Amino acid sequence: MKRVAVIGCGLGGAATTLMLQRTGFQVTAYEQAPAFTRLGAGIHLTPNVVKALAWPDIVSPLVAMACKPAAFVSRDAFTGDVIAELPLGHAVTERFGAPYLTVHRGDFHALMVDALQPGSVQFDKRLRSVREDGDGIRLGFEDDSEVVADIVIGADGLSSVVRSTVCENAPPHFSGQVAFRALVDVVQLGEHRAHLNDLTKWWSDDRFIIAYYMNAHRDQYYFVAGYPEESWPVGVQSLPASREEMMERFADFHPTARHVLAASGEVRKWPLYERPAEAAWSKGRVVLLGDACHPMRPHMAQGAAMAIEDGAVLVRCLMVAGLENWPLAYELYQQARHERVERVQGISSENSWMRTTPDPTWLFASDAWNVPLLGQRAH
Repeated sequence: MKRVAVIGCGLGGAATTLMLQRTGFQVTAYEQAPAFTRLGAGIHLTPNVVKALAWPDIVSPLVAMACKPAAFVSRDAFTGDVIAELPLGHAVTERFGAPYLTVHRGDFHALMVDALQPGSVQFDKRLRSVREDGDGIRLGFEDDSEVVADIVIGADGLSSVVRSTVCENAPPHFSGQVAFRALVDVVQLGEHRAHLNDLTKWWSDDRFIIAYYMNAHRDQYYFVAGYPEESWPVGVQSLPASREEMMERFADFHPTARHVLAASGEVRKWPLYERPAEAAWSKGRVVLLGDACHPMRPHMAQGAAMAIEDGAVLVRCLMVAGLENWPLAYELYQQARHERVERVQGISSENSWMRTTPDPTWLFASDAWNVPLLGQRAH
């Protein structure tokens, strides 16, 4: 049987591996981390990505564990006045066929990894080399092991090693924004909890705070607080931060927003990077998806969504063309995805999504399993 290698088993890699398995492909994912860990914090799962997950044994427990926000509420950073509001809850499920969820990234990730066939993820596999080898691709790892696959899917994120085999591997550039991130035990919010929405973004011209519940019990709140910064140390993924530094950066924000910051536990700050979508998403037997191909700022909460949509569309293209005709599959994949990804990247870079109430139909209504491929019509 033909073999598929997925490099990286983060959200995009895990979802793609799962989709490949469930559509009959022989696939192994190779992950550089020594073992699975519950990393990250909050993540939005909009209706388009929930639909891409497709299988009830994934979606049902996901919906059960997640918070289903009643609305996305945008507020003026200083007055607290509502400036935009998008109803979610039952309204969005009825309109778009799937819910809008907020959940802990690690819980979502674990749900997908646990659903994979035993042995289909190899951990502690740091990729060293990728080279053509006759009718396949030979992958070399830092532990001196090698494997041969028929095709390779690079889902290894912002610092992708696979990417260098497809295009010039220039580093992503710092966007000029840094974000504090932290979890909040709602007990620490005390009486201020009564003033909080399920999902709120406070806006100023140069800064923002977005905060939301991460589970169905609504006992954990999470926030990202972004601000401008001239530079960031090269190669540093994150830095510890003090609550005092954070509070000073947002000293003029509305008291409700500041109460959320003040109730935080450990605080770290992270740089926001970006890179334009590449002109070529594949070369030879190697193809890219997600942040390896088109990293984006988090302002639409669509980074993981675009990676998972990529995976669903790529799997469809491999099903249509056949694994032996991977050049056609890759061509269909990029044609189906490029315009949508560029649009999401552009809006994410502007940080304009939800500052006024949008019509989210173009984003939420999309179903990656049904978008037209070249020469096809949607069902």
